[in-house]
Amino acid sequence: MSRVRSPSVAGQFYAGTAPGLREQIQSAFEHSVGPGAPPDVTDREASLVGLVSPHAGYPYSGPIAAHGFSRLAASGRPDVVVLIGPNHSAAGAPLAISGASAWETPLGTAPVSDSLRDKLADFPGLTIDEATHAGEHSLEVQVPFLQYLYDDPVPILPIVMSRQNEATIEQLRAALSNALTADRNAVLLASTDLTHYEPAPVAREQDGPILDAISSLNADPIVQAARSGHTMCGWGPTASVLQASADLSAETGTIRQYATSGDTAGEPDSVVGYVSATLE
Repeated sequence: MSRVRSPSVAGQFYAGTAPGLREQIQSAFEHSVGPGAPPDVTDREASLVGLVSPHAGYPYSGPIAAHGFSRLAASGRPDVVVLIGPNHSAAGAPLAISGASAWETPLGTAPVSDSLRDKLADFPGLTIDEATHAGEHSLEVQVPFLQYLYDDPVPILPIVMSRQNEATIEQLRAALSNALTADRNAVLLASTDLTHYEPAPVAREQDGPILDAISSLNADPIVQAARSGHTMCGWGPTASVLQASADLSAETGTIRQYATSGDTAGEPDSVVGYVSATLE
């Protein structure tokens, strides 16, 4: 495992240069829909168990994502962040762990945790398959926020779900719950957007039950909503992270921010919903 993954969506979903990207992330924190200012990072073990974070282009979802990362900074520094998101192409291994040694962005490289990768790869249904990550943005867009917060790079472990169903949710939940212990300083991050391309009032109505489910750490309504046609793109990763976080001592979910692309950089008659939530 020696290949460094080059960025696929730099210059598209986020700025393609280091100065531009730092300025863009700072602007996300300072945005009127964001937390208001870049956070101070607490130098202790992270108290968070999980995060739910959006993955659209930074002008759209960056201010919402900034809320979760702000809380992470206040919580402390994790030893590893397990990034779990959908594979929008639905091609490749059903549950694919990155095989790269590091992921590169304009802000540098984030090392991939070798030890946790090898441990998770022993569980049924999970495979090391870097090809499945090629071109996928849902996890890549999370990495610059971590690099912005922590001068000493935090190791990551990217996992994409090409098959979102009850079987893969349970396989991933079981693997995470068994590979990580309640006293391990790890944070699980589920990457998802919510309702796609509906008027803002419709999106807010459709996303309300999803927010309630995240707050109560209850994955069942999310699975049921997806089966009923909800357009949440990362319902599988979110369900897995809710379940595994509960297994790993999380007791509650907190919605840090919900907004739509109409609140940030889009038109209100066709929006995408975004949520930033913490699981503690």
